[in-house]
Amino acid sequence: MTGPCQTIRVVTYNIHKGVLGVGPARRLEIHNLADAVQAFDADVVCLQEVRQTNRREQKRFKQWPEGGQADFLAPPGYSSVYRTNAITRHGEHGNALLSRWPVVTHQHEDMSDHRFEQRGLLHVELMIHGRSLHVLVVHLGLVRASRVRQVAQLQRFVQREIPADVPLLIAGDFNESGWRLDALFASMGLRAWAGVPRPTFPARLPLAQLDHVFCRGLKPTSLAAPQGRAWWRMSDHLPLIAEFEIDA
Repeated sequence: MTGPCQTIRVVTYNIHKGVLGVGPARRLEIHNLADAVQAFDADVVCLQEVRQTNRREQKRFKQWPEGGQADFLAPPGYSSVYRTNAITRHGEHGNALLSRWPVVTHQHEDMSDHRFEQRGLLHVELMIHGRSLHVLVVHLGLVRASRVRQVAQLQRFVQREIPADVPLLIAGDFNESGWRLDALFASMGLRAWAGVPRPTFPARLPLAQLDHVFCRGLKPTSLAAPQGRAWWRMSDHLPLIAEFEIDA
């Protein structure tokens, strides 16, 4: 016999490395992003394009945070987990997860499909309402053939690493509209919000929902992507806010 359902809020957000703009107009947005993350009041925040270090930007911006962006963005009382996807000339960046619930374990797997794009997945196990919840944070490639292979790799990872009877979330920037992904994830027993899509890209005039949250063992109950000038000034993607019911 199960107890009453509990609602959990999950946000996925590509933060564009905390900097937006071109040339002399480039501006540091990480402080505004920190305010936004706290305002989400989410149980789990999945982030892509998170910088751990960047020596060039640190010299350019006087208010560049000390330490990694994942730790800086974590609201008080949240745990942060970061793993590197890409090593660049001036630093590194990757995926991160912020959680108000305890982190049990975490690991990383390289998903790079070719030498021009360094990609990876972050796997975190959380304990929510006394139940295990596995979360994968992903950022798939720009080339569709790469994404097809990366989804196949995701499927192998899930089969190998995650018990079939525990709740699972896969969230991130998929660089793909949902209708092309639904059938692929359905074969893994995963589903997404079945209502009207919420476009997330480009943030200034969103035309396509490239960011998604797929679930297993939970019930999707709502999906939103806040819009407006404040949001498109922070990143080229809008955040995607999803709510689910999980048995307590």
